[in-house]
Amino acid sequence: MNFVSLRFCAFFVAAVFVYYVLPRRARQPWLLACSCFFYMCWNPAYIVLILFSAFSTYLCGRALAVLGAPAAGNRGRRRAAMAVSLAANLGILFFFKYYNFFAQSANGLLAARGFPAVPLLGVLLPVGISFYTFQAIGYTVDVYRGSVSAEQRFWRYLLFISFFPQLVAGPIERSGNILPQLQLPARFSYERAKSGLVLMLWGYIQKMVVADRLALLADTVYAQGGALGGWATATATVLFCFELYCDFSSYTDIARGAARILGVELMENFHSPFLSQSVAEFWRNWHISLSSFFRDYLYIPLGGSRRGLARTCVNTMVVFLCSGLWHGAAWTFVAWGLLHGLYLVCGRLTLPLRKRLYTALRVPYGCLPARLWRTAWTFALVAFSMIFFRAGGMDAALSMVQSLLRPGAFPGREAVLAWGMDGPDLLLSAVCAAAVVLCDVLRRRWGSLSARLLQKPLAVQWAVLLAGVLTVAIFGMYGEGYVEKPFIYFQF
Repeated sequence: MNFVSLRFCAFFVAAVFVYYVLPRRARQPWLLACSCFFYMCWNPAYIVLILFSAFSTYLCGRALAVLGAPAAGNRGRRRAAMAVSLAANLGILFFFKYYNFFAQSANGLLAARGFPAVPLLGVLLPVGISFYTFQAIGYTVDVYRGSVSAEQRFWRYLLFISFFPQLVAGPIERSGNILPQLQLPARFSYERAKSGLVLMLWGYIQKMVVADRLALLADTVYAQGGALGGWATATATVLFCFELYCDFSSYTDIARGAARILGVELMENFHSPFLSQSVAEFWRNWHISLSSFFRDYLYIPLGGSRRGLARTCVNTMVVFLCSGLWHGAAWTFVAWGLLHGLYLVCGRLTLPLRKRLYTALRVPYGCLPARLWRTAWTFALVAFSMIFFRAGGMDAALSMVQSLLRPGAFPGREAVLAWGMDGPDLLLSAVCAAAVVLCDVLRRRWGSLSARLLQKPLAVQWAVLLAGVLTVAIFGMYGEGYVEKPFIYFQF
């Protein structure tokens, strides 16, 4: 059930209406029923996987609570309970997402040595499995560490794992944020509902007006694997960066808006990432829930930056290797993750040299030209890595990279039309990308734009909302002949 569909709109309106009509004691069970129904609309059989993940991690949490605080007599049993839970959930994730990838990779080596191939499995990747598995694992680790108390009621914990606004593409929430909110069902608030609707509308604008429009050119060029030349590759890659950002950010905003209407506040997942002045800053502002998950549950336990420069670099590469694999079971995602790890390692190693260079050139590190240069350079590095994120395979990715090295003369009008857009569409795409940057600049300066809008007079609020609806109606990608595009992160 795609967020950008009339089916979801009807489902959400019915869910909200019944939620606030029911007695407060019945509201959370109703939300749980809605969440299960929502997920079963994708594939009814895969609800078993969510139930298994929730039940196994719930039992682990209860076992840790019974065993009590770490002590000499129970430390081994606590670790055993934790290990069983992690193995069960990561095992399910590996089976559905990574088995075929590693089997295919192994088959290439086995065939070269004359050994029989490892059989492949004909299974589909369950929607959202990477997200809810990590959310469940985060809960068990937090209970193990004593950061949160084990949830006593299974149905409430199951709702935390399966809450439909953020079930299939995040944010990857923490139990310490969501479970307390689920304990006391919220009363209806007109202001909160209005704020949620504004956030959802902004999400629909990003998805239907910006992301799906930019996808026309990016999909066309990347389908050719570099055959259209370096200028086409560069243009498509830049537009894909904005497509991916708006596509994922739009899902997050729709999810946060829907949850807010239901009285649940989800975390922000983006904070103007393309204004970052380093790749490290980019990852503090991009997919924040995943970045913070790897920081808290992998990077810091590995030692973080506390054990010397060499260990810090190794830990960074391990984290981004895992990040690449989390995004997809393909060598392109491994390359994308390792490339970002390499960016961060090189950035850490060269920082003193770069600061000395600024001093030698007598350029203040914080001056506007220097900040603009760092922002542009960071975006260029991120955009280059996105070639591997977007390409259909390593051969296609390397072909795209090669095309960048021989761009040739800028193509004429007819050649540009072969990229998948005519002149007006290309101009509108550039305007959309510029509007995204402008909104991020304003957000950096003013904070939440939706909160700022709701402080304006009522007439201004309704005028802006009407303008947003008209923008979707006039410029949105929908209607007869248009194939609805799912959110990109649904595949992860």
